[in-house]
Amino acid sequence: MNNATQLHKFGGSSLANAECFDRVANILAEYSNVGDLVIVSAAGSTTNNLLRWLTALEKDGRIAHEILLELRSYQNQLISDLLPQKTAALLQDLLNSEFTALSALNAPLTEPQKSAVLGHGEVWSSRLLSALLCERDMQSVAIDSRDFLRAEAGTQPEIDRNLSWPLMKSVLVQHPHKRLVITGFMAYNQQGETVLLGRNGSDYSATIVGALAEVSKVTIWSDVAGVYSADPRIVEDACLLPLLRLDEASELARLAAPVLHSRTLQPVAQSAMDLELRCSHQPESGSTRIERVLASGRGAKIVTSLDDVNLIELTLSQAHDFESLEPQVLALLNKAQLAPLAYESQSDQHCLRLAYTSELLAGALACIESANFEVAIEVKTGLSLLAAVGAGVTNNANHCFGFYQTLKSVNVEFMFETESELSIIAVVRTTAIPSLLKVLHKQLFQAQKRVGIVLCGKGNIGSSWLDLFASQKDELEKRRGMSFDLIGVIASQHYWFDEKGIDASKVNSQFSEKAVAAEEDWLPLVNRQTSFDEIVVLDVTASQQVSDRYLEFAEHGMHLISANKLAGSAPSEFYHQVQDVFAKTGRHWLYNATVGAGLPVNHTVRDLRESGDDIVALSGIFSGTLSWLFQQYDGSIPFSELVDLAWQQGLTEPDPRADLDGTDVMRKLVILARESGLELEPESVKVESLVPESLLALSVDEFFHQASILNEALAERLDKAQSEGKVLRYIARLSKEGEATVGVEALEAHHSLANLLPCDNIFAIESKWYKDNPLVIRGPGAGREVTAGALQSDLNRLSSLL
Repeated sequence: MNNATQLHKFGGSSLANAECFDRVANILAEYSNVGDLVIVSAAGSTTNNLLRWLTALEKDGRIAHEILLELRSYQNQLISDLLPQKTAALLQDLLNSEFTALSALNAPLTEPQKSAVLGHGEVWSSRLLSALLCERDMQSVAIDSRDFLRAEAGTQPEIDRNLSWPLMKSVLVQHPHKRLVITGFMAYNQQGETVLLGRNGSDYSATIVGALAEVSKVTIWSDVAGVYSADPRIVEDACLLPLLRLDEASELARLAAPVLHSRTLQPVAQSAMDLELRCSHQPESGSTRIERVLASGRGAKIVTSLDDVNLIELTLSQAHDFESLEPQVLALLNKAQLAPLAYESQSDQHCLRLAYTSELLAGALACIESANFEVAIEVKTGLSLLAAVGAGVTNNANHCFGFYQTLKSVNVEFMFETESELSIIAVVRTTAIPSLLKVLHKQLFQAQKRVGIVLCGKGNIGSSWLDLFASQKDELEKRRGMSFDLIGVIASQHYWFDEKGIDASKVNSQFSEKAVAAEEDWLPLVNRQTSFDEIVVLDVTASQQVSDRYLEFAEHGMHLISANKLAGSAPSEFYHQVQDVFAKTGRHWLYNATVGAGLPVNHTVRDLRESGDDIVALSGIFSGTLSWLFQQYDGSIPFSELVDLAWQQGLTEPDPRADLDGTDVMRKLVILARESGLELEPESVKVESLVPESLLALSVDEFFHQASILNEALAERLDKAQSEGKVLRYIARLSKEGEATVGVEALEAHHSLANLLPCDNIFAIESKWYKDNPLVIRGPGAGREVTAGALQSDLNRLSSLL
């Protein structure tokens, strides 16, 4: 196997009829590759019907015979509907011989015999799907998981990896260059008897086989697209969660949510593979990725419920030490993998109460009884459970209040907050669970979301954004139904942090008074706050130090809006690393302000590519500063004096050499290239600097004192251009082949790139759709106000994504 191999698992609902099988074959044609593994469950209700047959076999042979005939007809019809007659006949002969063997069985059957009977459904699915794939020119082979999976019977049988791994490797090596369609749900024990893997056994088979085979990803295809914020059958406006942390998924599974099982996730936690949940009926309807992310949690993501909850009450006599009972009982149950859903310790009554599903109740009771704790044991049934799940939920004051507020009038047995801070649980005695779930979902997720903003950089652009944000805050909150609070302003040596909110209109006047020296890193300080649902960092610096922390921002669960070009134009390894970590943590990184100030350049280029267009070339004037300088430069005023004038008017960076050396334009070109889908490294761009080497190491004052050195070379080029009826402009160009240049060009006076208003940028986009007549975006490309507007636009766009 190689790390590009994937495993796809299809449940019974995904294989319910011939149409479903056909759909699964189409999915595998699109989403799988040669050598991938496929795990299948029994088709439709096959396993349930086999269970019915086993029950009837012990009570009424006539009913058993009818069930078997019905099941035989269903399986034969699947084969007939899906395969050509010749291929179908071979499978049907084999199927009919197996039904003949089943009909010859007589009650009573041993447990291993019953398990073998129930395993037939997976065998039939595997065989049929493999044959169907072969008919579609996807070479495959049906594999019985009992050929390599080993486990011993128990409440929740666990696969013995040491025994299974070499057997699996031996099977896999026999079938190179084929898709392997493997049965789920079952293994053999040491005596060669069938052992069923229990509830969600096929999902567990998928992840354990995936871990043993070291696949890169397991995709579980079922009748739902993934994990929702609540059961969508109960809560109509429940939303699909595109990403779920592994610990959150494990907690949800621990609480017996139907879409996940804790054993399914164990192999994921113990391996490097990812897990994705998708809907086989609508493959493009979205998905949930289960990944190991470092992002800190900020509260509940899911509300879930569970019926048929039981309480085991252990009462110790007053004469015994109750304090030691709880840790002893919990340690025993944890060791046996029978940890309770929730528990309550009533020290005044010497009573420990443990919540369990009916599935695990008997096993937990047997485990406790075997330990001889000298306690009175009582079981209460008919209870339910409600929970809010999400990393950090126990620290989110709003979500905790909303949870308790919703349940204040309900007959609650007890509340439980997990030590992992992953869930708040209520064990309740009520039948009104669906209505409670709806109210709880609305209480937690439809209340006004709170967004905290941290501004990095309070220079020209930062100050302009503060003014704009102060004037637009109320309108933004009204439009989006959220609150937006500035909670931090970070400068190079000082910062001002206030979780209660900072008045943006007073930052410039009060910063020196309120800010503290940056002796402590500001990022953990922001991360420790829990009253905001989302945190957004605005980077309006040109700081490499801030840019280097983008990975940390995502890992701490923060969104990022950037005017800083350094990460977007960094070497591709770091750039893609930043993109990946924001995607994996479900955070957003927006950076329209990095190119063209307020012009919608990034948006447009990205939208063209994502809509199916193919960018052929990009060109234009990308610097408002250089646009102004060359529009003014006609020889009447020396170029150095124009630079000084632009600097005095605030049109350049504090050090104008940052504009004149072409690096800023190069960074913008790299960013746009990447937005258009082209790989371009910064060092691949040929950049013409206007700053002679002799001026590079000087202070700003010394630079201006010797700036006349700029004039000579440019004056000669201007004279030559004017003699040809041309003008000079500073142009950036990129071709699809990756040839990229930035520098001075002589253009015809009527050229589209030559006729701009001072400070204007122009971007010409040639593409498959705009080849003969390029798409042109033109307008102010410099200035603190328009750049602040671009930041505010990205904030508005981000709010629509939250």
